Amino acid sequence: MPDRFPPPVDRPLPTDEARDLLALVRDLARREIVPTAAEDEEAGRFPRELFTLLSEAGLLGLPYDSAHGGGDQPYEVYLQVLEELAAARLTVGLGISVHTLAAYPLAAHGTEAQRAAHLPAMLGGGLLGAYCLSEPASGSDAASLRTRAVRDGDTWVITGAKAWTTHGGIADFYTVMARTGGEGRRGITVFLVPGDADGLSAAPPERKMGLKGSPTAQLHFDGVRVPDARRLGEVGQGFAIALAALDSGRLGIAACAVGVAQAALDEAVAYARDRRQFGRPVADFQGLRFLLADMATRVEAGRALYLAAARLRDAGRPFAAQAAMAKLHCTDAAMRVTTDAVQVLGGYGYTADFPVERYLREAKALQIVEGTNQVQRMVIARHLVGPETR
Repeated sequence: MPDRFPPPVDRPLPTDEARDLLALVRDLARREIVPTAAEDEEAGRFPRELFTLLSEAGLLGLPYDSAHGGGDQPYEVYLQVLEELAAARLTVGLGISVHTLAAYPLAAHGTEAQRAAHLPAMLGGGLLGAYCLSEPASGSDAASLRTRAVRDGDTWVITGAKAWTTHGGIADFYTVMARTGGEGRRGITVFLVPGDADGLSAAPPERKMGLKGSPTAQLHFDGVRVPDARRLGEVGQGFAIALAALDSGRLGIAACAVGVAQAALDEAVAYARDRRQFGRPVADFQGLRFLLADMATRVEAGRALYLAAARLRDAGRPFAAQAAMAKLHCTDAAMRVTTDAVQVLGGYGYTADFPVERYLREAKALQIVEGTNQVQRMVIARHLVGPETR
């Protein structure tokens, strides 16, 4: 594959500080991530040392309060950082998005004592988090989860299994939704579980078609004891907290999808300029030029959509519908753009010598995680016409 690094995206950034931050992130990606991304993904290597570096640089806590080690950055800026990192290697961008998601229940619903005790290590102390909502029998129907927490004095005893956990088996802490009451949404509570808790174990990582460097595993809770001081929010409030976290997390997935799509577009444009057929660059042929134009339009539209939703969030306005729209559009766009990038490269696009086949495999995952795109359509429709009648 040719040694090339595309020009920076012309980004709408609100401050000079934000511009400096994005320049730093881009330089870090170029030096520390891009050179080994393809090799590490193929080998299934998770870059834990890189996440330690990102934590030391303050990139694991960007949208959180500086009083607890965060970066005080608006989502408008944080998401563009995610986009840059996902363009370099999705395992990294997605990893930060999941970590940010895992920290949200504590940051938004923990007591001041809980935040002071745990957030600094999460946001800048090298810890890595995971978010545990899905289960083997409850994916899209998350409110039917069966993992149970039973109170025993000042502790809770958690028993059950979680599925599709990004960072499963390697995380330092797990934000776990468990049933503490009856059936349905109102019987769920959130707990902050240490990664080394007795009775907690991980199955071997799933064997995935893409994102091979990002471990995804089932977790088993065999009588895991958690102090009540690690309960986040009120008993029975957990499902509402989980949904609020996912609203923000979906914006992270949207930004990562745009990053993957931008990387695929950059590769396709560079190839079209370099490759010659019939005595001239293939970029001269109208059919290919129109294909690239459509790809670029999808990338720009996705970026505008996730940024519009982020600005609503930053302004304290409702943004759940817009987050679902952004996740839906951006991940579908990434799938289309990466597919078209493979087509632009022809036979070379289907080989591992060029990165577009990896981008295509990775884009597929983004249509599934943090609510499938069918679920996003349900969320959007509810905001338009109300809940389904039964």
